[in-house]
Amino acid sequence: MGYKHLNIDERESILKMRSEQKNLTHIAELIGRNKGTISRELSRNLSSTGEYKPHLAQRYYNKRRDASKEPYRLEQNGRLQQYVRNKLKRYFSPEQIVGRLEIDYPDNPQMRVSSLTIYNWVQRDKKAGGKLYKFLRQGHRKRRKKHGSLDKRGQIPDKRPISERPKAVDKRQEMGHWEGDTVVGKSNGSFVATHVERKSRYLLVGRTDDKSAESMNTTTRRLFRKIPKSKRKTMTFDNGKEFAGFKALEKSVGFCCYFADPYSSYQRGTNENTNGLLRQFFPKGTDFNEISEKKIDNAAALLNNRPRKCLNYRTPHEVLWSG
Repeated sequence: MGYKHLNIDERESILKMRSEQKNLTHIAELIGRNKGTISRELSRNLSSTGEYKPHLAQRYYNKRRDASKEPYRLEQNGRLQQYVRNKLKRYFSPEQIVGRLEIDYPDNPQMRVSSLTIYNWVQRDKKAGGKLYKFLRQGHRKRRKKHGSLDKRGQIPDKRPISERPKAVDKRQEMGHWEGDTVVGKSNGSFVATHVERKSRYLLVGRTDDKSAESMNTTTRRLFRKIPKSKRKTMTFDNGKEFAGFKALEKSVGFCCYFADPYSSYQRGTNENTNGLLRQFFPKGTDFNEISEKKIDNAAALLNNRPRKCLNYRTPHEVLWSG
């Protein structure tokens, strides 16, 4: 049997039993409801003076019900609908769209919508044959099992461990601290380098000829040409051999390189997370040799201009270039 909302008679009974000092469990048993239902009723429907008033509670309930019957607000507000559609096509999530609306239209209550309404609208669009659902991120990466602390891939001479990295880097209060990695393409035959700034989450990405240290250095130097020297302070890599040429990179680019502990990807969580976002555009099995630099640059631009909840719905581009 489906759930039925409390009615005015039940609300009157709740008030009466509360006046008799009955506890929530007793009230729930007497009116045949769950204890949690009574608890939520009392917590969400109190008056401005902190009192529970049945008729006021019924009015609050009716107001919420009326609001819930407006799932088609996007169809009725053309301006809002166009905004949401444009942002979805730039791969914004519904939550990011909601947060960004408050920044772009701070004084316009008509330009407001919930993330659930957007999801429902996208589902209706899908059933009608639309393609907006394809712009939503789907699925989650599986976590790797931990394998211990020994690096079985060989050692990089004279590398600095992450334990020597300035503690201030962890606080994300200063611009210029980066994390670097390699994203592998189809059959381990193609690669792109990814570098992410920790505070702004700004992404640099470019294809490398192979997984050698020389190719990694060449790509990294090219990517950092547009980044001011004041925003090149540290770089944290994993233990891949493509980063063995870090000393030459330090001299040419200007940052100080550190290395995470073996099999400790969480120490470079910003980079790992961003690589996952990049996979939305280039799923596993992609042959990067067949992907143009223009398409790679476009994916990076979409991510850098997508608002992030952790940045109070500002974009990585806005944060990097304003700091």
